[in-house]
Amino acid sequence: MTQHLRITLTSRGVSARARLLTEAAPRTCAAVLQALPAGGQVYHGKYARNEIYTLIPHPGSEPGAENTTITPIPGDLCWFTFTGDDLGNPAYGYEGAEQHRETGSIVDLAVFYGRNNLLINGDQGWVPGNVFGTIVSGLEEFAAACQDVWMGGARGETLTFSREETG
Repeated sequence: MTQHLRITLTSRGVSARARLLTEAAPRTCAAVLQALPAGGQVYHGKYARNEIYTLIPHPGSEPGAENTTITPIPGDLCWFTFTGDDLGNPAYGYEGAEQHRETGSIVDLAVFYGRNNLLINGDQGWVPGNVFGTIVSGLEEFAAACQDVWMGGARGETLTFSREETG
């Protein structure tokens, strides 16, 4: 059975529908489903290019590397696991950087909305992500809202991931 997620930028009132890639990334999909509903403050990628993401507490089930990429395409949903120290660098601009350092690990759930992304970080080098889903409807409108996060600001915006009810 195909499973879908709803990804929403709450304040901008836009959402997209994504299909989970359960055959290509079964462990990651299971970990995502375990964490749902999930979301929080949205951030726009600083290094990767056309990416928005939110940081959530680690649900406890670590999928490991699975269906990884360093060149995500428009519509890809990726899972990244980081330690608190990975995100504690003040250059990243997280207001809660000290909180990140105190956590054992944290999950970055990311949405890639445009082309020419490259997952490399000046401090860490290559940062492969697990591709666990792909947007199947609403990408164009969602991408415009993501671009507005970049140009208009992320403060006060929430990115949420939830199961999409089928019926």
